[in-house]
Amino acid sequence: MAYNKKIHHRRSIRLQGYDYSQPGIYYITICTHNRDHYFGEIINHKMVLNAAGQMVEKWYFELPNKFADIKCDTRIIMPNHMHFIIKNIGNVGADLRVCPYAGDAAHPAGDAAHPAGDAAHPTGDEPHHGGGRGEHADRGEHADRGEHGGSPLPRVIQWFKTMTTNEYIRNVKQLGWKPFDGKLWQRNYYEHIVRNEMALHKIRNYIVQNPSNWCKDRNYR
Repeated sequence: MAYNKKIHHRRSIRLQGYDYSQPGIYYITICTHNRDHYFGEIINHKMVLNAAGQMVEKWYFELPNKFADIKCDTRIIMPNHMHFIIKNIGNVGADLRVCPYAGDAAHPAGDAAHPAGDAAHPTGDEPHHGGGRGEHADRGEHADRGEHGGSPLPRVIQWFKTMTTNEYIRNVKQLGWKPFDGKLWQRNYYEHIVRNEMALHKIRNYIVQNPSNWCKDRNYR
C-alpha cells in the first residue's frame, strides 16, 4: 500500500454524503508510528506473531464484544501494520462486557485460512483519494459527532487502538516488550468501503497474500 508522508498534513477525506453508521463492509489498514516493527517477523513467507502481535489479534476479536453490530472477517497482522475487514450489520452502539477469546480454537471470525500479504493495493487504487477510500483521523469517543453524525467507524478504530496501546504499555513495564517512541499507532487509518462480493473476494486474497509479498510492500522496513 502506497505511503505518502504528506498524508499526515491533510484533512480527513471521506466519501461525501456516506453514512458510516449504516450496514456495510470496511477494509481497514492501520500502521504503527514511524512504521516501527513490534508484532513479529516474516519467516519463509509467513507471518510469525510474537506476544505483542498475539495481543493485537486478541483485541481485534474483541470488537464484536464491544460493538454488538460489528463482525470480524479476514485479517493479517504484519510486523508494522495491520489489514482487516469488519462488517457493520446495523447500528453500532451496544457496550457489552469484554471477555477475551480463548485462542485460535474460539476465533469468532471462522475464516478457514489464516490471513496472511501487501504488494499492490487490492482495489487497484490508492486508499486516500476519496471515492470511499479515505485516510481518517481518529477522533476519540466523540467521533460520531463529526462529519457524519452517528458514524461508528472512527470510534471502533479508536477503541481498538486504545485497548492495544494500554496493554502494550503494561507489558513494556512488566515483561520488557520493546518500548515505542511516543505512541504505538500512527494517528490516522486507511479505509475502503467494500462495494460487492467480487471486491470482497479480491481484498480477502490480498490480505491472505500479504506475508508472501512483504519485500515488495511499501511498509517494508
